[in-house]
Amino acid sequence: MAETVLSMARSMLDAAISKAASAAADEMSLLMGVRKNIWFIKDELETMQAFLVAAERMEKKDMLLKVWANQIRDLSYNIEDCLAEFMVHVASQSLSRKLMKLKDRHRIAMQIRDLKSRVEEVSSRNTRYNLIEKKQITRAIDERDSCLEDIRNQSANNIDEAELVGFSNPKQELIRLVDVNANNGPARVVCVVGMGGLGKTTIARKVYESMKNFSCYAWITVSQSFARMDLLKLMIKELFGDEALKRQLDGKVVREEYLASYLRKELLEKRYFVVLDDLRNIDDWICIKYIVFPLGNNKGSRIIVTTQNVDLAEKCNLESSRSLIYHHQSLETIDPIRLLLRKMRRSEEDMKNDKNMREIVTKIVKKSGRLPLVVLTLGGMLSSRVVTEWQSIYYQLPLELESNQSVQAIKKMIILSYNHLPSHLKPCFLYLSIFPGNVEIQIRHLIDRWITEGFVEA
Repeated sequence: MAETVLSMARSMLDAAISKAASAAADEMSLLMGVRKNIWFIKDELETMQAFLVAAERMEKKDMLLKVWANQIRDLSYNIEDCLAEFMVHVASQSLSRKLMKLKDRHRIAMQIRDLKSRVEEVSSRNTRYNLIEKKQITRAIDERDSCLEDIRNQSANNIDEAELVGFSNPKQELIRLVDVNANNGPARVVCVVGMGGLGKTTIARKVYESMKNFSCYAWITVSQSFARMDLLKLMIKELFGDEALKRQLDGKVVREEYLASYLRKELLEKRYFVVLDDLRNIDDWICIKYIVFPLGNNKGSRIIVTTQNVDLAEKCNLESSRSLIYHHQSLETIDPIRLLLRKMRRSEEDMKNDKNMREIVTKIVKKSGRLPLVVLTLGGMLSSRVVTEWQSIYYQLPLELESNQSVQAIKKMIILSYNHLPSHLKPCFLYLSIFPGNVEIQIRHLIDRWITEGFVEA
């Protein structure tokens, strides 16, 4: 009896071992198949990205090519997600842990097989309709590498665009209007008015950085829907430093009235200089005026407000004085040409020696409306292109820029500059949209996130 039971136990154990060995063999076979398919779709992903670069560089895109490129793009995103999941569930785990997650592994294996079949179908579609040839891909990759090299060369000697040309005289005019040498008298508001893209923030920043004889300073970008508590904290931090803000917050139930009272009390006997950038509506000004700025300050304090609204500027006054208004204008005729040349790393001598370059630069500047933002944007677009390509960009400029300098025209210009970004930079640019508006972005933090997302390679 005992021998029979022992024999049955041995048979069951042998069957279990055989079954486990078979399962392990099947699993290893599945793993080898998965790895083989992984290498296939990784190679295909690189080819897809090359296809997308080539499609993007083609000036004439028919509807079929656009649809096909969108399919390629969506498929490439799915492949990237699948590869990331494979690395998490399979490639980075020990054998014992891999065997414990058979369900995940089978799911990923089926997903990879599906992607492989989709890749083959998309590839055959290009062959069927003769959408993009190999030589077009090679040329696009070469152009992208050339563009990368140009970007590296330019970033190595990057300069402050605000110091280029066209800002010196407006800066001096604004300083005279601010009357910074008046060491006494009531606080005064000076409004810088002009449409978007004229450089109001740039000129205000240059004046702000040149101020030396004030007790405290603050640069505040007024968001479209700011919170008063956040504004008060930022004002205290900018005017009096982190330690002052920490003292007001530590161990206290913080209320708006308390912080506002502290600000007014501290500013009453100080000569302060504050810039409120991009003010949009009068209610925001009234709110800021009454909760921040003290009545009776007689130290010659100054407030600069930048806005696109002339009516708002006329109402930005303190109880003690009316506001002064500086109307910021477009660049003078010669300045935008110099600004464009400097941004493109070209000289006036280059333009004199090249008739074609002289003609196209003059036409581009005229069509730009002489707006600094547009000129600088164009300079960035043209800097990595040869002169013969500039004509095509000229024809793409919005007509409204020259005849009607509207916000919509500026938006069209910015969209155009985005469309001309190299394909590898577009996701990096779009990634900035996850950050709140008017918030300082730490460069190291941003680059780390780009690397994590796979937008930036070693």
